Amino acid sequence: MATRHYGRHSVETANEDKVLFPDDGLAKGDLIDHYERVWTRMRAHLADRPLVMERFPDGIASEGFFQKQVPDHFPAWIDRVRVARRDASPQELVVCGTKGGLAYLANQACVTPHLWLCRASRLDAPDELVFDLDPPDRDFAPVRRAALWCRALLDELGLFAVAKTTGSRGVHVVVPLRAREGFDGVRDLAHRIANELARRHPDALTTEQRLAKRGGRLYLDVGRNAHAQTAVAPYAVRAREGAPVATPVAWEELARGDV
Repeated sequence: MATRHYGRHSVETANEDKVLFPDDGLAKGDLIDHYERVWTRMRAHLADRPLVMERFPDGIASEGFFQKQVPDHFPAWIDRVRVARRDASPQELVVCGTKGGLAYLANQACVTPHLWLCRASRLDAPDELVFDLDPPDRDFAPVRRAALWCRALLDELGLFAVAKTTGSRGVHVVVPLRAREGFDGVRDLAHRIANELARRHPDALTTEQRLAKRGGRLYLDVGRNAHAQTAVAPYAVRAREGAPVATPVAWEELARGDV
């Protein structure tokens, strides 16, 4: 047992030497250290945003799980938001507004925090629109090309966009929004933009959900643009060999092939 101090809050960590990434020898303490180091960059992305915890108490070689409801044992100083559900009782989700809170989640073997696309203060209106671009195979070049095409169309529409590697195989193209439209309207816009992209590049891109009909083309996935859907947090660790990190990237880096 060890104690880490974060201003007014302290986190009692347990089993920091427990290996979570067996192929890389990375332990829980290394995960906590990472989130301490990147907190200043993650803070703006996490602030006032509900999150879902992807936890691996026995390491990534064992089956993990996604946890939405805040467990009863979480300390009162961990922020949370109450979220209504259509056919069930409301849930309380974590809102990670402090460095100590992020370290606490890492101590709970939350390897990856996944964020809602809206703020806790405005649950009915997303402030991000996300295009999720994953390669049809192991070649990253189609993702890079699709992201640049997406940015070009968004520029035509007067929409600012940023890019982030997912820490897995793909890229998220993210359009910041002013949270003036509900999820249905934002999802409809995302579909229309994706359809136009597929129309312009029919041999390379598709909006066909059925895998058998994609014909090796990259799928323009806009499914994250719905209530209660999530996207991996920037600078979050992924539960994969090598402990890759979801990382914001400059468009110039994508264009040069540095990513």
